[in-house]
Amino acid sequence: MENNAFKTLIVGVQMLFVAFGALVLVPLLTGLDPSIALFTAGAGTLLFQFITKRKVPVFLASSFAFIAPIQYGMKHFGVAKTLGGLACAGLVYLLFAYLVKKGGVKAIERYLPPIVTGPVIMVIGLKLAPVAVKMAKSFDGSGNFDSKAMFLSMISLITAIFVVMYGKRILSLIPILTGIFVGYIVALIMGVVNFDPVTNAKWFSIPWVEAIKNGSYAFPQFDISAIMYIVPVAIAPAIEHVGDVLAISSVTGKNYLEEPGLHRTLTGDGLATTFAAILGGPPNTTYSEVTGAVALTRAFNPVYMTIASITAIILSFFGKLGAILKTIPVPVMGGILILLFGMIAAIGVGTLVRNNVNMAKSRNLVIASVVLVVGIGDMVISVGRVSLGGIGLAGIVGIILNAVLPEDK
Repeated sequence: MENNAFKTLIVGVQMLFVAFGALVLVPLLTGLDPSIALFTAGAGTLLFQFITKRKVPVFLASSFAFIAPIQYGMKHFGVAKTLGGLACAGLVYLLFAYLVKKGGVKAIERYLPPIVTGPVIMVIGLKLAPVAVKMAKSFDGSGNFDSKAMFLSMISLITAIFVVMYGKRILSLIPILTGIFVGYIVALIMGVVNFDPVTNAKWFSIPWVEAIKNGSYAFPQFDISAIMYIVPVAIAPAIEHVGDVLAISSVTGKNYLEEPGLHRTLTGDGLATTFAAILGGPPNTTYSEVTGAVALTRAFNPVYMTIASITAIILSFFGKLGAILKTIPVPVMGGILILLFGMIAAIGVGTLVRNNVNMAKSRNLVIASVVLVVGIGDMVISVGRVSLGGIGLAGIVGIILNAVLPEDK
């Protein structure tokens, strides 16, 4: 009996291990606190489990879709207003949950078909490409070429690619974590790791106390400009959520669209995102790498996600852990991001291919073309003090064009 309990504990902790690299990457890139992100991932997953009656074995953590808007928001609106916008973004999921409750999955597909969601996902990845390149070739993220930085980033990138291509079993599920680990070891050998954050950190600390001190947390403020800029971005991850639920349904052989229902999973994801933002963490999303781990280990019981969530919450109070994460050199992250952001864009292309979208049709060409240029070009529309731009504007433009353009004859 004790051996079974121990095995259950180990498998549960392993689920967090699979998600860990991606989970902490988003706060490290955006200026949010990684320890708070750990806490909100764990707490958000527990909230999701409560809303979905503990029936769906998924883990929720930091969403890559929001990296660009968080970076922009932190720079132009400040921490408090950015977190306020992110908190409101979770409400988009509730709108979709309502549509699904009333009209089923087709209600979403009507307004957000692949010709809209595919290019929007491509924008998310391509818009971030310059950030990855600058981080890969400099130690301060400025983009000024440094041969040591470039060497370090290529080590991380090649490691991640190798694991993606040839990794077996659990290793194949953690290319991000493996790439960061190998890059970090090489950085240690090169002597370019600064351990001052670790030396100054406490063994145990309350994440919010430290975050307030270093300016990475403030209680959310609800500013209409920040809200209008950030909220539309939630369209893409909300649609991806449907795909993730279909994926985990396929893995376990259970139809989660029916029970507990897609409206419940969307509600759980949305409330977890709002809850995370209020506490200072990045928006949450269902992690496909954890779904892969579920398929590999046949660990279908949601209790494993409960264990992973509680472990994440406990680790968030280890101050030294958060400090170690902050010592990862910028080029190590840059190398990983070259692959990661490219994969996001590729997923957008895959959305079009998988759904057999005919790009020979003038209507589809127009929608994709305008969405890509508006999003990547960072077009902004301002009315008074309210601005709408970037990925969010691209998504809204796509929805409008899809609604008004007639089908090709």
